[in-house]
Amino acid sequence: MEQQQPATALPPKHSAAPASEVDSRAKLKSLAAKSAEYLAVVTGGNKLDADDRTRIIKHTLENFDDYFNRGFLHYRKSVAEAEDFAAIEWTGQGSIIEDIMGRKFIDCLGGFGVYNMGIRHPRIIAAVESQLKRMPLSSQELLDPLRGFLAELLGELTPGDLQECFFINNGTDAVEGALKLARLYTKKTGFISTTGGFHGKSMGSLSVMGRAVYRKPFHPLLPNMHFVDFGDAKDLERELKKLHDLGEDIAGVILEPVQGEAGAVVPPDDYLPRARQLCDEYEVLLILDEVQTGMGRTGRNFACEHWNVCPDILCLGKALGGGVMPLSCFMSTPPIWRVLEDNPFLHSSTFGGNPLACAAGIAAINVMLEENLARQAEEKGRYLMKRLRSLQALYPEILKNVRGKGLLIGLEFADRFIGYRVAAGLFKRGVLVAGTLLSARTIRIEPALNISCDLLDKTLERLADTLQELDKQIEQEAKGK
Repeated sequence: MEQQQPATALPPKHSAAPASEVDSRAKLKSLAAKSAEYLAVVTGGNKLDADDRTRIIKHTLENFDDYFNRGFLHYRKSVAEAEDFAAIEWTGQGSIIEDIMGRKFIDCLGGFGVYNMGIRHPRIIAAVESQLKRMPLSSQELLDPLRGFLAELLGELTPGDLQECFFINNGTDAVEGALKLARLYTKKTGFISTTGGFHGKSMGSLSVMGRAVYRKPFHPLLPNMHFVDFGDAKDLERELKKLHDLGEDIAGVILEPVQGEAGAVVPPDDYLPRARQLCDEYEVLLILDEVQTGMGRTGRNFACEHWNVCPDILCLGKALGGGVMPLSCFMSTPPIWRVLEDNPFLHSSTFGGNPLACAAGIAAINVMLEENLARQAEEKGRYLMKRLRSLQALYPEILKNVRGKGLLIGLEFADRFIGYRVAAGLFKRGVLVAGTLLSARTIRIEPALNISCDLLDKTLERLADTLQELDKQIEQEAKGK
């Protein structure tokens, strides 16, 4: 008897006849007209009437639902169902974002750490516009001076002997490059990461991700990956000793100096110095992921400077592009980088370090230093933490913890449902915040480092109103049970 073939997950083959040439031409003509319509929206500035705004909102919701990452609208429900119209971002300046209907929001999210210098900082915009008039992307053959300028600035700005760098486009790319460089230099394959660590979502960076929800769907990941508790130097020491005794070949330890997506988790002061000592003792490289904590965010130009620790490899991103261009990099010392010198094309990127991105990076460093953004982050963060802890004392059953460093602050609530209600309440009051990707009950406060004190006070007032309203609602809900 013939066995029944098992069902497969393959999609059914399309049986429809191919479109005729006439139909294809008609479709392309229609798409050309639609692209012209969308281009007019892009190039037309803010000259929109009420019908235009309503039509754009409708098209945006339809396109997100039909063509872009379906499910995103549900995840951003508070934004998609904002009063009578979905909140469609339209323009921004500094720390204010305005949606297409003209509603203004204080930006306390900062694009998850992209807008350290604020939105559309004039000096960064001017640099990119000037470069755009000369050469937008690299020829790939001639030498681009901007790439050299930016590399020099970073080589002199970063701590210790970090000097050599490679530019790419986003944080996960920077981590991928760091992992490859560590393997190439040490001729070892293994890595130690931390629970709660967030390093990106491409296959290499995902392999050192410290949260199962993102890892598990893509197993098997890179082999020889090990995890310890963040902030626990003894746990790191035990793991290094155990792996050494077992003969496992560990290339490096990768850490965030302050865990961002885990909820602005700050380690004990002796943690990073001890991690540095242990890496030296066991002859493994220390990789610090400062994609989110770098460029002044925590009150120092780089967070590792709080503890006077220099890594073997440093990853930067997000704010490195000044909030205008995608830009990231990984950096190391000349002795480590030497393994790439024989063939510098072992790692390459078409768009990494392009002239527009480098122009933005040069301007971003200039703004960071001339406006002393690290000091601003330190002082404003200290002020915010004091006020937020006062609110915690008033609502201890709602707001369970306030933590962070500089202007990377996490508000931990009783559960994720409370966290969502607080974020939604602030949204209705014109303040943008969001939960972290690894801690659903933690809301991040991550504004531009040059945000005005007036806007910080307004944010605190609106948070206080939100917590007061929520406290009353919870009390009424408890009575109704």
